[in-house]
Amino acid sequence: MSLFTNFPLLAALASIFFAQFIKVPIQYIATRKIDWGLLTSTGGMPSSHSAAVTALATGIALQQGLESPIFATATVFAIIVMFDATGVRRHAGEQATVLNKLVSDFHKFVEEAKDWPKKKEQEKRKELKELLGHQPIEVFFGGLSGILLTLGLYYLIY
Repeated sequence: MSLFTNFPLLAALASIFFAQFIKVPIQYIATRKIDWGLLTSTGGMPSSHSAAVTALATGIALQQGLESPIFATATVFAIIVMFDATGVRRHAGEQATVLNKLVSDFHKFVEEAKDWPKKKEQEKRKELKELLGHQPIEVFFGGLSGILLTLGLYYLIY
């Protein structure tokens, strides 16, 4: 199978791009602010990781069948990725929030204790990335978008 005609791969990549792109209008609806940085960031609604792995598994199921060992492998891989997105990565993001608060409080204390050089906050510290993982609903909709996009692409192409 040629790389450019590998349907499961193309479906997974299309799902990543779709999930990353759709984050911008979803965030705009929620906050009335456009944040183009969401195109390349982790976390948020929907999960592009979940979209990618479910699209991959769905594409393999459509081409190889549900009884295929490759489909079984892709499905287990998808479950692990989606579990990790709502577990370890999400908790790492929550810990980053707490650490950022501690750093902020420490900086505030230092400012009150002595004359802190007059610099912008961005120069004083770099915040840890807090939006690492996903809420379960973000993973669900990421997975759902991956499956639906793959089914749509499959019926358009084949």
